[in-house]
Amino acid sequence: MENNELLYRIALSLTPGIGCKSYRQLIELCGEPSHLFQMSRKELDQIFGTHRAIAESIASKATLRRAEEECIFIERNNITPLFSTDSDYPQRMNRTDCADTPPLLYCQGRCNLNAKRVVSIVGTRRITPYGRDMAEKIVGDLRGDDILIISGLAYGVDTAAHTAALTNNLPTAAVLGHGLDQLYPPQNRKLAHSILEQEGCLLTEYPSYTKIAPSNFPARNRIIAALADVIIVVEASEKGGALITANIANSYHREVFAVPGRLSDTYSRGCNNLLANNKAITYTNADNLYYNMGWSRKAAQSGEQQQLFPTLTHDEQTLVELLSQEEMLGIEEICEKTAFSLPKVAGLLLNLELENLVRCMPGKRYRLCQC
Repeated sequence: MENNELLYRIALSLTPGIGCKSYRQLIELCGEPSHLFQMSRKELDQIFGTHRAIAESIASKATLRRAEEECIFIERNNITPLFSTDSDYPQRMNRTDCADTPPLLYCQGRCNLNAKRVVSIVGTRRITPYGRDMAEKIVGDLRGDDILIISGLAYGVDTAAHTAALTNNLPTAAVLGHGLDQLYPPQNRKLAHSILEQEGCLLTEYPSYTKIAPSNFPARNRIIAALADVIIVVEASEKGGALITANIANSYHREVFAVPGRLSDTYSRGCNNLLANNKAITYTNADNLYYNMGWSRKAAQSGEQQQLFPTLTHDEQTLVELLSQEEMLGIEEICEKTAFSLPKVAGLLLNLELENLVRCMPGKRYRLCQC
């Protein structure tokens, strides 16, 4: 790619009034951003209509000077710009349900963002010993498979997830809420260096010298959600960034798992609420994660193949076979088709839900988990 193209890609991203959705629409309409900067004011007015300030900014090439500075910063700091039409750009973010994700990213490191399997792990900054143990176990159980671990380099669950990935020789990518000229929180600088040393990467949509603002971090959560096949919430209070990520992931049609906790624990309330509202699958172990995601698993280090499917009773197997033939059924329909009593069906469904084989959908209708 010529430097000119990069210059215009950055310049368009810096243009006031151009958001991620409109940027993607302009790419579909005009191709490379450089084409826009070569248009006459009349042509730009036709494209932007009443948004004359945008047309004026592009016509005057007002953002090119700042874009030139960014190109110099990129070159000096070995940063790779990733554009939505590039093969190295994370293709999961190009899906139609992720239209609000940035077409331009800045990447430091050598991470393959198009890994076959990608897992995002999120949670509270105020991690408890239980949350730390669970984050370490979740990542540790993925050891030996080709899985990329995504998180946000924040305190707490993010730090535990990245650290566990490094310990278990899994690649990890940290999505930042600021430019690559700085690092927040500064206490995680050593962790960031370790990520880069072990062929991970730091990723951001923000150019250098972007002021760190609280609004940046909820915004970066959509990238954490869009990059992954599945998002696991380890610990979360009733409000916070982890729940924002989970809700975004649901809107992107990503699978969401949540680690359950005691009802009295503040930082399990968010996870428990996700589960109670059928916005997440209960995370119990790696086997059920693989089962629900339809992933095959490499042989265990002992050489034995790990079991993917829990052992079912005859009655549970009857329900699973029935649901495999139907898209979705209500509990009374299941009773009618199996001749089982309602309490018996309710108990069987509960067991299957706990095994993550069945999901309860809105309207108290049940379906097999997708695999």
